[in-house]
Amino acid sequence: MNSSKHTELANHAWSVADLLRGDYKQSDYGKVILPFTVLRRLECVLEPTRQQVRDTHERFGGQDVDVARFLRRAAGHSFYNTSRYTLKSIAGDSGQVAKHLLAYIGAFSENAQEVLHRYEFPQQIRRLDAANLLYQVVGRFADLDLRPEVVSNHQMGYVFEELIRRFAEVSNETAGEHFTPREVIELMVNLLVAPDDDALSIPGVVRTVMDPACGTGGMLSAAEEHITSLNKSATVQVFGQELNPESWAICRSDMMIKGQDPENIKFGNSFSDDGHRGERFDYLLANPPFGVEWKKVKDEIEREYETLGEDGRFGAGLPRINDGSLLFLQHMISKMKPVTADGKGGSRIAIVFNGSPLFTGAADSGESRIRRWILENDWLEGIVALPDQLFYNTGISTYFWILTNRKSPDHAGKVVLLDARDQFAKMRKSLGDKRKFLTADQIAEITRRYSEALHIAADPEHPQHAKVKVFANEDFGYRRITVERPLKLRFEVTEETLTQVRESKPIAKALDVDLFTAALKPLVGRFWQTKRAAWDAIRSAMAEGGVLWPTGAPFQKALREVIGVRDPDGEVQLVKGDPEPDTELRDYENVPLHEDVEEYLRREVLPHVPDAWIDHTKTKIGYEIPFTRHFYVYKPPRPLAEIDAELKALEAEIQSLLGKVTA
Repeated sequence: MNSSKHTELANHAWSVADLLRGDYKQSDYGKVILPFTVLRRLECVLEPTRQQVRDTHERFGGQDVDVARFLRRAAGHSFYNTSRYTLKSIAGDSGQVAKHLLAYIGAFSENAQEVLHRYEFPQQIRRLDAANLLYQVVGRFADLDLRPEVVSNHQMGYVFEELIRRFAEVSNETAGEHFTPREVIELMVNLLVAPDDDALSIPGVVRTVMDPACGTGGMLSAAEEHITSLNKSATVQVFGQELNPESWAICRSDMMIKGQDPENIKFGNSFSDDGHRGERFDYLLANPPFGVEWKKVKDEIEREYETLGEDGRFGAGLPRINDGSLLFLQHMISKMKPVTADGKGGSRIAIVFNGSPLFTGAADSGESRIRRWILENDWLEGIVALPDQLFYNTGISTYFWILTNRKSPDHAGKVVLLDARDQFAKMRKSLGDKRKFLTADQIAEITRRYSEALHIAADPEHPQHAKVKVFANEDFGYRRITVERPLKLRFEVTEETLTQVRESKPIAKALDVDLFTAALKPLVGRFWQTKRAAWDAIRSAMAEGGVLWPTGAPFQKALREVIGVRDPDGEVQLVKGDPEPDTELRDYENVPLHEDVEEYLRREVLPHVPDAWIDHTKTKIGYEIPFTRHFYVYKPPRPLAEIDAELKALEAEIQSLLGKVTA
């Protein structure tokens, strides 16, 4: 089926919106259209065995046997319906549509009913009936031909995807909650399984695939199709979890139709209610929402972090509350299969991120510690930068992260960065924010570049050398050093000083402020280069004024704050014989891990500020992946003469046009 055909089917289903307009808000159209599409698809799939299921139901009904098992066998699927109704027959009885439709739904197997109930379908039926719309809606879907011989499972995915995209658009979904285009999924799956082509060709091979934010199941379907295309005898078992009830319902019904176990698709939040707790998978892939906060599950995540630590999923650290992207990645890493002593086992992960997880967070922040954990365990195999405007509901730039705990020996300790931002074709008509797409040739080219990355990066003459770079894991690490400079002060008494004395609470606590201010009055206008000289003068003035010098450090500290003035030529202040750092002059430097920080100080800092030093007690380790910096190409500005000539030409053109207007 070509794209125009699946668009035609989607248009047929979406045309129901014309009936709903006025009685439903635009954002609620999908609550009707999506479950009716699922219902019609299930009906079309079950049509060839309808009579066998009814006969089986009549034969075993009421007997003390597992009737459901016989009904599934008769249906040829993991679901069934024992009703005599169809959408067409229901539409033919306009007076009893709601009653018959509810009975029809109730005759489905429990797993199919659960899917429809996630849409709150019975409520929508009653709402449509009350608005006198149900008869027309049922009739419209009864005419939609979704038979498997006409619409394959793969093409049905396109129809679902198109409907979901339209629903997202009219619902004003946030930029991060988007659906993954098929060609992007294809590239992602290519990069995920490419190194395993040989292993996947073994007869009877079994592989498990998991997506913790599976949406409508597009990634799971693509992974299954790709693996079985390499080996027809391969068995692919897919697993997923989804929070959105409509998306979960579509994914689960899709898996039912394809013969997968629908029980493997769990409903709920992967963070707070892990539906696959303790399970491990061969491949994991996901396109989690970008920049979505995890405040709703904050308590559960923090509890696991604090109580289980490294034995839990989030032991490496917690990112900022407003972006849970790296939580998804930690969750997926926890589900990698361990590598056995003979080198077998292990897993591969592919995940879509925006730019934020590459660099967000300072040294020792949650994000930085997560990146450090991943890189120091040598799990990050590569990152691929994609063109912007590839997704339906966001135009931002995106990246594939590829991770594995079974790197090949030549990849050990290395990370591939591949810039594929120039690999795209412009769409003739945009779909939401999607204005670009990947052609089949571009997908093949990016896959080839990634597979040959080490060779391309090592060959300066290779035509793609500038687009591929390979780094050691530690190249992304740095020490965040604190550079201190001494506090230098001169000391003086001014009218402003007297005001500050009156406002100082520590001074007021130590003595009578009025008497102290009067004692200092004769010193107004005087200054001293050393604290000792200032203290001697102030002590003498206080003695003459009958004010006792208070004991204790708080008074002296407060006094220094009001009479001390920062001065580059002033006296260096000491604490226990060592220079006291000036917090206003404190600076920070990021020093690559492989470089000696003292040597860095001598080379980069001391030539400019000779009295600086490093406070090693404040040093922190950080990791970031500055992708765009590594691929930045400097473009020199145009020569001034060229710009001047262009300006003169424009000026002449303007004068010429003005002359024509005034002529």
